Amino acid sequence: MQSKKLFSLAKSIFMIFVALLLASIFVPTHAQAQTFKVLHTFHGANGDGPAGGLVRDEAGNLYGTTGAGGTGTCGDHGCGTVFKLSKSGKQLWLHSFNGSNGEGPYAALIEDAAGNFYGTTAIGGNSNSECGAFGCGVVFELNSKGQETVLYKFKKPPDGDEPESVLARDSAGNLYGVTQSGGKHGLGTIFKIEKNGEEKVLHTFTGRSDGCTPVGGLIMDAAGNLYGATAAGGGSGLCDEGYGVVFEVDASGSFSVLYKVGHGAYPGSLLMLDDAGNLYGTTLQGGNSSECEFRGGCGVAFELSPQAGGKWTETVLYNFCSLAGCDDGQEPFSGPLVRDSEGNLYGTTTFGGTDDDGVVFKLGNNGEEVLHSFTGGADGAVPRPGVVMDASGNLYGVTENGGDNSCNPPNGCGTVFRITP
Repeated sequence: MQSKKLFSLAKSIFMIFVALLLASIFVPTHAQAQTFKVLHTFHGANGDGPAGGLVRDEAGNLYGTTGAGGTGTCGDHGCGTVFKLSKSGKQLWLHSFNGSNGEGPYAALIEDAAGNFYGTTAIGGNSNSECGAFGCGVVFELNSKGQETVLYKFKKPPDGDEPESVLARDSAGNLYGVTQSGGKHGLGTIFKIEKNGEEKVLHTFTGRSDGCTPVGGLIMDAAGNLYGATAAGGGSGLCDEGYGVVFEVDASGSFSVLYKVGHGAYPGSLLMLDDAGNLYGTTLQGGNSSECEFRGGCGVAFELSPQAGGKWTETVLYNFCSLAGCDDGQEPFSGPLVRDSEGNLYGTTTFGGTDDDGVVFKLGNNGEEVLHSFTGGADGAVPRPGVVMDASGNLYGVTENGGDNSCNPPNGCGTVFRITP
C-alpha cells in the first residue's frame, strides 16, 4: 500500500527518478518483536500523516508532526500539526498550522535545553505567490505549551524553497537546515537562521559534483561541523548523473563533498554520527537486490568511516529485499538510524514486509531481524521516518498511513507505536 501523502519530497525524488530513467555482509532473519503496541491513532482533526520522526523528553513524553490534518483549512486534509503525547499515548496538546504560519511539517522537531522546539514546514508562510499559491515554507519555534513563533519565511530564489528537513542548532542558538529546492539553480540550499532571525545561505547546490535536492536535514558534531546528504547528483551533469553525495559544512562555513554514493542510490535519510566519527545512513534505492532491479535495487544501510588524508570509506551494512517477496523490508526513506550501546542499528523501511506496508528492523552481528512487519490495519502502514530509543531499549515511531482507515480512506491517517524488545 503506497502512501498518497509523501507530498513534495516524494514528488521531487520521483521527478528525479523519472528524469534518470532509472554483497550484503549480513544474513537476514525474520522474527516479530516481543511486544508491539499502538500508543495513538490519528483521525484527521488530531493530525493526519505523521511523516517526521519523534522526539522524547526526560519525562517520556513524545513530540512529533503530521503533514496534514488539524483544524487549519488547507485543501481537503488540513495544514498539518505538531503534537505532544504522554508516554502512554494520551494527547496533551496539539498545534494546528493555518497556512500563513506554515503548512506541511514533514520533518522531526529538535528541542533546546529550555524545552522549546524548532522545525520546518515545506510550504506556507507567504501569501504573495512567490513560490506558488502557498508560500515557500517557514522555520518555526514552539514553546513548551505548543505556542508558535514563526522565525523565518522563505522567499523566492536565490533564497531556498521547501525546507522539508530536520534542523540542527548550535550552542549560540543559531539554526541550520536545508531546502530541497530553490536557490540560484532551483536545486536546494543550506541555510543558517541566526538568533536575531536573519537568514544566510551557506551553500547553493548546482546539481553537478556537489549534488542536488538535499532532503534529510543536517546533524552537527561537537566541533560545530554539519553533515548531510543530497538525494541525487554528484556527477558532471545537471542532476542526471550520480546517485547523491554526503557533504560537510565545517565550522567556518566551508562546503565539501565527503563521498559520492556508489553502492546505494538516493540517500534521503538524516545521517547518524557515532563517537568514533563514523556516519550512518540509508538510501532509498540501489544495492544488489534483483527484486527491485528495474529501479536499481531496494535500498541499503551504509556506514562511512573517515580515513587518513580526508578520505572516507563506505561499507554497505545491508542490502534490503534480500528475502523473497522483500519480507525484510524495502526502500528505507528518511531515517535516521539509531544505535544501541552494543552497536546494533535500528530503523524502518517505507515498504516491504509480509504485507508490503513497511517494517521496523534491527541490524547486528547476526544479520537483519525484522522486529515488526506492518499490516496496513490498526497497527499502521508506511513507517516513513526512523525510530527513537529510550534508556530501556524501547523503540518509538510513527506510520504515515493505517490506523483508522476510515480517516482519509482507504489509506488511514497514521499511528504512533512502541516496540518493547
